[in-house]
Parts: sequence; structure tokens; C-alpha cells
Amino acid sequence: MATADPIIEPSEIAEADAVLVLDVRGETSFRKARLEVAVRVPIERWEAAARDPETSLSNVAFWEKEIGRLGIDGSRLILIHDDGRMTEAARVWFILQHFGAPARVVNGGWPALKDAFARWVTSGDPGPVSRRRFMARVGAHSVRLVEREDVRHSLDGAVRVLDARTAAEFVGDDLRGNLRGGHLPGAVHLAHVELLDAAGHLRPAGELRELLLGAGLRRDDRLITHCDGGGRAALAAIAALRSGHTDVHVYYLSFADWAKDETCPIVRT
Repeated sequence: MATADPIIEPSEIAEADAVLVLDVRGETSFRKARLEVAVRVPIERWEAAARDPETSLSNVAFWEKEIGRLGIDGSRLILIHDDGRMTEAARVWFILQHFGAPARVVNGGWPALKDAFARWVTSGDPGPVSRRRFMARVGAHSVRLVEREDVRHSLDGAVRVLDARTAAEFVGDDLRGNLRGGHLPGAVHLAHVELLDAAGHLRPAGELRELLLGAGLRRDDRLITHCDGGGRAALAAIAALRSGHTDVHVYYLSFADWAKDETCPIVRT
């Protein structure tokens, strides 16, 4: 069964006020220029909470409240954009879809969106958000969350692991603050920047399909994506879905979580 494209082009958005727009940029940028209907995601809090064992993605009650604070109740399609890097919007998309909230990422982020909806751009304090009651539906999503032990038991060749970090991180030259560097045994490397075109847009499905196939990943593979901290892994999962993969998983805590456990094997080249 085909999976709906998690990416939406600005030209596909009929009316900006017919959906809930989530802005994942910093607060200063958000107040300077935003869509009238946009709500800012407190991405700093979300990123920290997802790494904290007390408020991790297994804490459904916590995330129901966090998501509800944004005015999300599951009744409207959610459009997400960041400053154009695509990784932070992908991070929020992954969390929302994990809890069953319908969402799509705006291709090109704010630079593309503000041009398409210039008449909706405003500035200043947006005022309070009307909170909604959000009921999570964990499991009703396109991409599944996997933890460290799930990945450890998947290194027998039955699952393909896609590493979306830089080449320097993959070979172990760039530790990114980790005590160990390198990559997971058998992992395939495809840097997230390769998934984007020169304008910073996620590439079309056909181009992504060729990139993944060129990396040795077939559409019928069971795939786990990871990076160092979740954002690039989420973007790689979106790219895989867009290219036609249907069995996609994200190791959200990623290499930073793997490297801190000395029992987890790492290959350094």
C-alpha cells in the first residue's frame, strides 16, 4: 500500500487558514515575520524532553499535553516549516506522527512559504494559543520509533540501517561531543544534505529513489534511519517514504545514544 507523501509544496496549499501551521524557527525569527495563523513550536523544550528519560517519547501523557498546548486536537491537517534546513521540521513531524497527529512538512521551509503566502505574513506577538485536548494514537502512523535494543537486535542483516550523518561523523573523525566515533556495523551512509537540492528542497520521489538505490537500499527493505540526535534521521525517513519505502523506522535517540553504551559495537574507518 502506498504511503501518503509527508512533504507538501507551498503551491499545493489552497488556503493558509484552512490548516494549522506550526513554525519551528527560533522565537526572534518567529516574532519578526510569520504567517498570521502560525503557532510556534517550542523546539528547544521538545528536543530536550525527547532525550530526557522522564519525558521521553514513551511518556504518552506528557506529549499529549505538549501537543495539545499548540491547539492540536487531531481534527485539522498540520503543516510544519522551519527556517529552510528541513531537519527541525522533520523532527517535529516525526514526533507528531508518532502520536497519530496528521502532519506534512512544507518543502523549502520559511523561505518558500513566505513567498507563496506573502499576504498572510505579519509580525509581533501572536497572542495566546487556544489549547485543545489531544488524544494520542500511538501506532497509527507511517514511521515507527525504535530504541537502542531494537537496533542492537537488528544488526543481523535482516534490517538495513541508514546513517544520515556527515561523512566525517560516519568514519569517526567528527565525534560531535560523543566519547566514541564511527558507525554501526553494516550501516549504509547517505548524508542528509544529499537528499536536498541546491535550493534546500527535498528532492522529488524519483531522484530520492535513485539515491537510495545507489546506496544499496531497495524499496522492500526494512529500514532504520539514524543520525546523531534525531532531526536528520527524521528527514531521511521522510525521504524514504517519499521514494516509495513502506517499512521505515527511526532510531530517534540515534548515535549519541548508541555511543554512550560501550556494549554497543562501533566500526571506525
